[in-house]
Amino acid sequence: MSLSPPAQPGQSFAEIDTPALILDLDAFERNLVAMAAFTQAHGVRLRPHAKTHKSPQIALLQIAHGAVGQCCQKVSEAEVLVNGGVGDVLVTNEIVGPGKLDRLAKLARNARIGLCVDHPEGVREAAEAAARHDVILDILVELDVGGRRCGVAPGEAVRIAEMVARSNTLRFSGLQAYHGSAQHMRSIDERREAVERAGLLARTAADKLAHAGLGCEIISGAGTGTHELESQSGIWNEIQAGSYIFMDADYARNRQADGTPFRTFEHSLFVLTSVMSKPVPDRAVVDAGHKAAAIDSGLPTPWQRDGVVYTKPSDEHGVLTGDPIALPHRGDKVLLVPGHCDPTVNLHDWYVCVRGLNSPDAHVETLWPVAGRGALT
Repeated sequence: MSLSPPAQPGQSFAEIDTPALILDLDAFERNLVAMAAFTQAHGVRLRPHAKTHKSPQIALLQIAHGAVGQCCQKVSEAEVLVNGGVGDVLVTNEIVGPGKLDRLAKLARNARIGLCVDHPEGVREAAEAAARHDVILDILVELDVGGRRCGVAPGEAVRIAEMVARSNTLRFSGLQAYHGSAQHMRSIDERREAVERAGLLARTAADKLAHAGLGCEIISGAGTGTHELESQSGIWNEIQAGSYIFMDADYARNRQADGTPFRTFEHSLFVLTSVMSKPVPDRAVVDAGHKAAAIDSGLPTPWQRDGVVYTKPSDEHGVLTGDPIALPHRGDKVLLVPGHCDPTVNLHDWYVCVRGLNSPDAHVETLWPVAGRGALT
């Protein structure tokens, strides 16, 4: 059951209850425009990752800015997207078992649905599910391009693609070539080297497919941290970046060629928290802890508060330390940039969408439910 939102449209920023997931609409919209312009200029398709936002409203805005559809990781996320009006969804994951595959096949009655496979049994199971529901499912064969997670080598990818091509209920659409761990390599040289190795594997697989008489319409992959490299490679033609709309503290630690922080996109997602206790001058305690912000990629960072550090989170507490003069007072509100945006979003029921965040007129323009919160199956 979704709880009451921490704010209502029309309220001032000061009236927002905490903790709350804040979306700076102005920065968010600039991020949408920037990625749309980039992919258009480089002639690649944009298929943003909905595991970041879990919101049909955001998905439809991305599509309005030129995205071909969405990708996601779970069948339940795909259900939320299709039910919310998204007509083209790729599940960039291995789906095992007739229950999940039946749910996915049912979605294909109302939308174009794709999934990834890396095993002959995956082909058989997907084909049987599609046949049971009289639909066609798009299939991307997943390559292991360096992540050492799911995916196969180029030669095995061809054998699996040939199985797909022989099916009457599946359509071979191309290759999934996503290198997740490359997204957070700090130096541009590390990221470039990883993408070049991944590209060699993707190119090899595409060449082998062509030799086998199979066209490879799509080579999909890339993320926010490496999308520029894949787009310029001449290999990938579909980009799956997700975090670019929000950014987070971890992506801000990536470095560009000149050594400066990664600043292609702006921080637009924050956790708003209140100082509920200031027992001593050099310690302020806020009401956002583990249940308000994910820390798997590092602790949140206080936004535009030099000399203040967030530390010692527990379930419902966080501690701000630093220069006593810089620390906020009891009752003050503080914006935190989450360390990892995706799992932080999954902790909240609502986006509180704020217009004019950095102005005296900052106010709540609208609320969007995190419709895919908890969509794990």
